[in-house]
Amino acid sequence: MSDIFSDSAKLGFGLMRLPETDGVIDHEHVCKMVDEYMKAGFNYFDTAYIYHGGKSEVAAREALVKRYPRDSFTLADKLPAWCIHEEADVEKIFKDQLERLGTDYIDYYLLHSVEDGANYETYEKYDCFSWGMKKKEEGSIKHLGFSFHGSPELLEQVLDKHPETEFVQIQLNYADWNNPVVRSGELYEILHKRDIPMIIMEPVKGGTLANLTPDLESKFRAVRPDASAASWALRFVGSLPGVMSILSGMSNEEQMKDNLKTFTGFEPLTEEEKILVNEVRDKMLDANLIACTSCRYCTDGCPMGISIPDVFRAVNTLRLYPGDEFRPKMYYQGLAERTAKASECVECGQCEAVCPQHLPIIEFLKEAAEVFEK
Repeated sequence: MSDIFSDSAKLGFGLMRLPETDGVIDHEHVCKMVDEYMKAGFNYFDTAYIYHGGKSEVAAREALVKRYPRDSFTLADKLPAWCIHEEADVEKIFKDQLERLGTDYIDYYLLHSVEDGANYETYEKYDCFSWGMKKKEEGSIKHLGFSFHGSPELLEQVLDKHPETEFVQIQLNYADWNNPVVRSGELYEILHKRDIPMIIMEPVKGGTLANLTPDLESKFRAVRPDASAASWALRFVGSLPGVMSILSGMSNEEQMKDNLKTFTGFEPLTEEEKILVNEVRDKMLDANLIACTSCRYCTDGCPMGISIPDVFRAVNTLRLYPGDEFRPKMYYQGLAERTAKASECVECGQCEAVCPQHLPIIEFLKEAAEVFEK
């Protein structure tokens, strides 16, 4: 199915972080960036119903749809589960999107943020996959997929139930490859094994991998003096088989130029460079982690039903990625809804009595309650 994407989609222009002036999208600036991107031979634009408070799609219409032939570019847009409250909302949202974009079809349409819990349940409740296939038959959607923020187990479940899926968008970067919450390496392997094309979001982890500490950046500079830290992150993702498009939320022309430099005459990582990226990642993620092995001896006797190893997974993720609080907090909230909050610990001590690692579990639960429940 990789033939649904062309080489001109390799670098995707994400329209989530567009330049603004006084809180309003800078239309003139966006037009210049679109022109530079198109001139370089790329044409994949990614937006969503909720980006920029609903103004991203309008910006795409003004800077792109009105200024270029419709067959010269491709548009990706998304259906948000959290805006669907009844069946009629699905059609209403899609109609709004076509009007905002100023087009009569969308090339790549995604169910937005499929994840464990409410979002996926909403898409199933309103039969959104079947709805999307009908739109594809009508010609108003060319290709149907979804963006994913859930567990590998859920991804397998969704793909088994919906073989009509043509592509999947996941978060993936070298820092998140072994992230215990994101688990992007596992997600990648599932999709690659099934030969499902991948769209990649957060390849630079929200800018984190573009702004390394001087000692880490110097390791990259020693090999490629003129290459940015961001380019290494993008090349890591672009070197993976099955990756069809890599989204970058470019908010200024400097980022645009650097990304175009990386993808024009794209060079995959060499074996030596892959080793270096792993070394940089390991040093970056070196942190004082809770040494929980998830044996789960502690959970059976917990009178409150706290899923202690999973709470520690969230804490460790926050320690590893202090600049990325959203994911571990969302993970913890979902966990607390399904089981119990860390703050519900009654300090009975049974968990510490059976822990093979002799961890001060009660103190760690207090830490979790402090950082996730305040």
